[in-house]
Amino acid sequence: MAALVKSNSPEGGSKLQQAFTRFLLESGALRFGDFTLKSGRRSPYFINAGAFNDGQKIALLGEFYAQRILQGMEQGQLPGQVDTVFGPAYKGIPLAVSTSIALSCTHAHPLGYTFDRKEPKDHGDGGSLVGTQLEDGMRVLLVDDVMTAGTAVRECVPKILAAAKVQIVGLVLSVDRMEVANDSGQSAVESVMDEFGFPVLSIANIAQVFAAASTMADAQGKLMMDEELAGRAQAYLDQYGA
Repeated sequence: MAALVKSNSPEGGSKLQQAFTRFLLESGALRFGDFTLKSGRRSPYFINAGAFNDGQKIALLGEFYAQRILQGMEQGQLPGQVDTVFGPAYKGIPLAVSTSIALSCTHAHPLGYTFDRKEPKDHGDGGSLVGTQLEDGMRVLLVDDVMTAGTAVRECVPKILAAAKVQIVGLVLSVDRMEVANDSGQSAVESVMDEFGFPVLSIANIAQVFAAASTMADAQGKLMMDEELAGRAQAYLDQYGA
């Protein structure tokens, strides 16, 4: 097996990462092929948040986010109390809502959800934000799907800080693609942490996803990530990985 899918755990990563990887594969969210990303890079794998397209899948996704957030709180990476979860439009909206539901209803951590409009509304309730309205002193936790360059974060942080004097306490992603974001050789995650000063956590990074996938078989007994796929993924990260 290529070096990419090695892991410190003989089972291919933590139980959370393994369960999340199986969820990605069974939902059709993790796909292998030839994909052109927003960054212009051609990738042999793609994670499509649009595959979480029914109530059961989005509820399970929210639970995975909730578990990672609680893990971050227990480990001291995130504060023990957060006031609202913010998801950037559009893909971040169901993430914020489902995460808020999972934390509030399943894990007894009540908190709100907030998301932005692409264009401010000048009638009705007006404004550029929907859901829990931001107020000075609030602790806001960002959620997003996959980070390649950090563009969505850089667009939404100024909107949040313009709305109120809040503290952005962190960002939680589904998957960190572990790719170079700038000439310094930093990953997008490292670049965002340095720029904004808050932690960025992921349910899994792409190496952990592949480590788990390499131990899983489909209904026909075929490995979900075989030698050929692992080799193509390794070649891509050799070129673009941080």
